[in-house]
Parts: sequence; C-alpha cells; structure tokens
Amino acid sequence: MIEGELDKRGEGMYDKMNGIGAHEVIVETPDHGSTLGQLSEKDFENALWAYQERILDLKKDERFRYVLIFKNHGEEAGASLAHSHSQLIALPVLPKRVMEEMEGAKKYYDYKDRCVFCDIIHQELKDKLRVVTESAEFLAITPYASRSPFELWLIPKRHSSSFVNTPETEYASLARIFRECLRRLYTGLGDPPYNFTLHTSPFNGMINDHYHWHFEIIPKLSKIAGFEIGSGFYINATPPEDAAAFLREVTL
Repeated sequence: MIEGELDKRGEGMYDKMNGIGAHEVIVETPDHGSTLGQLSEKDFENALWAYQERILDLKKDERFRYVLIFKNHGEEAGASLAHSHSQLIALPVLPKRVMEEMEGAKKYYDYKDRCVFCDIIHQELKDKLRVVTESAEFLAITPYASRSPFELWLIPKRHSSSFVNTPETEYASLARIFRECLRRLYTGLGDPPYNFTLHTSPFNGMINDHYHWHFEIIPKLSKIAGFEIGSGFYINATPPEDAAAFLREVTL
C-alpha cells in the first residue's frame, strides 16, 4: 500500500513493519506483439525517461529509501503478462543485493580511493575479453565470474552514482546500446527469457564517489538449485569471455 505509516515494531527477537511502498507497471509500447529490443531507439529512450520521471516523483515521499526498476521477460523469468512492460517497486528499505554492492564498493573506495566500477571499466577496456559493445558514453560487458550464462552489465563510462543524474544528452546513447544488447540476446540465443534490474544509489546518498549505477541483464539459461541456494555460489558453464565473443559476432 502507498497509504499508511511504516510502524516498525518488535515481536520478541524479530522485527517487522507494515507493507508500505509503491508498485507500478510501465507499459513500454502500445504494440502488443513487440518486445523491448524490437522497439525503435526513440521508443526505447521514452521507456528510460519514464524510469527517471517515476523515480524522481516517488523520491518526494520521505518514507521511501529506494526505487527498484526491473523487467521480467518470458514466463521462465517470471513474466505474467505477454505485453511488453517493466515494473518499479518503491521500498522503505534498501534491497539486500544493492546494500551488499554498496558496502563492498565503499570498502574498496576507502582502501584505494577509487571507485571499483571505474576500475572494472578501465580493466575491461584494456583487456577487451569481456566487452560486448560500447559507445562513447556506455560499456556493455559480460562480468568476470558471471552468475549465469550470458549475463550482461551495462555501465556508464563516466563515474555516475545515480541513474537519474544521467545527462539528458546521454539518454539516446543509453537507449541505443541497451537496445543493441537485447537484440544480440534475441538474435543470438533465440529470444531467451531474461530479467534486468537497475542498480543505483539510494535516495539518502544519490551523489557519492564510491558507487556507480548500472543495469544488470540476466538471461534465464540455467536453473538455480540446491547448491546455489545452500552456498550462495553460482555454477556457470559458459565463461564470460566465450559469451562476449559469441555476442560480438551476432549479426543484427
């Protein structure tokens, strides 16, 4: 519910709060048969603008600390509607995954006085082993020690801690490279189910030197089973270097 108060309270040794937040569906196109990667660059850019506008609007609610943008494409990835759409959920707490990333990035920055994501970008551009595509402003890579086959990260080359602070002139470039990544997956892997999420700094620290916003795209080509659940380790039978080389060769 959007209405109401958080009402944090204890229950013995446990803590709980009311289910307060916002959940919105972003319809990406009026064409029922189109996928996000099949949209024109301008229509794709419009979806990105919708993300930015909704985040900025929900930021006005002081109860919310974070807005998670995500997309489920395909039934195996959790999509319950066939029409192309993405979603956002505004939360009064930080997502565990984002919080762990931010804590690790802060430790790295405190130790080296550099952003870990900026260092990743510099190394990937030097090695060229895991680069799928790039533009003047953005880089798409299959990250080192990927969790799943053909996992992709889309990262701004210039340090930027918050997605909403992306310069207006760069949204068209972001739409172009994001669309290209989805089309490479669609053509090369036969329209696989996938999830993507936007990781960006929370509302109470949108401008900082240690975190770097990015999109994570994870095709659902393998199953999470007992080993992954029990250990937190992921088995990936496709090395990211091989995945990047394959995707680079896809003819669009």
